[in-house]
Amino acid sequence: MRLLIFGPGYAATRLIARLAGRAEIATVTRESFAGRAGDIARATHILSTVPPGEEDPVLATYGSQIAAAGAWIGYLSSTGVYGDTGGAWVDETAPMGTGRRTARARADAAWLALAGAHVFRLPGIYGPGRSPLDRIRAGTAPRIDLPGQVFSRIHVDDLVEGVIAGLAGPPGAYNLADDLPAPQSDVVAYGCALLGLPVPPAVPLEAAGLSPRARAFYAENRRVANGKAKRVLGWRPRHADYRLGLRALSATTSPASTSPAPPSASADQR
Repeated sequence: MRLLIFGPGYAATRLIARLAGRAEIATVTRESFAGRAGDIARATHILSTVPPGEEDPVLATYGSQIAAAGAWIGYLSSTGVYGDTGGAWVDETAPMGTGRRTARARADAAWLALAGAHVFRLPGIYGPGRSPLDRIRAGTAPRIDLPGQVFSRIHVDDLVEGVIAGLAGPPGAYNLADDLPAPQSDVVAYGCALLGLPVPPAVPLEAAGLSPRARAFYAENRRVANGKAKRVLGWRPRHADYRLGLRALSATTSPASTSPAPPSASADQR
């Protein structure tokens, strides 16, 4: 396997570690973006983790070469393409929403239109160094009082296993999410219990002092179904809900750590 990865961020770094010894891997950063047509032609597998701006930069520059390469094609997208569903379940047959992720929806559709492409739609990503536990320790994990608001999420290692399962699976769109959409306030409360810290009171969204980007996160409410990835790829999330994921992270993280860490990644911070 000769794997070419555009955008070696958080998830891609975990994938590279997982494939060590099994693949020849080249990465494309913003600084090394130009002049990669030869790498595309040599690749047997191509994965993009690059979020779009007004357009998808990878497709805008290399779309024709990628389409002609005959390689396995993968793209890390976002379940944000579904928009707000008022808490209803969505699977891969659901229409793409309009809202705040229109550029992502266009990029998702453009990658999916390539012959043989695999598009992995991701909710909020968490894992070592980027989890509610890190934000709780840093004092940056408010509990937002929004009754009925739920989110899906995915542990980064389950994301990686989903992509690996997709290497041998048929093309198409796949939701990679855990089995239990849950309110963010419940996740924070459970994380506090694991760390032996007091649970902060729930506060209204307007009083939480969130950035516009963070507030926009709470403007959508949906449950992401993962049945297709289970049926077609034989994938199962090892961290099937946030409790299992946080317990696993708690077991491998020093309780004494108080260094601020980045927040859990959204699917646009892969």
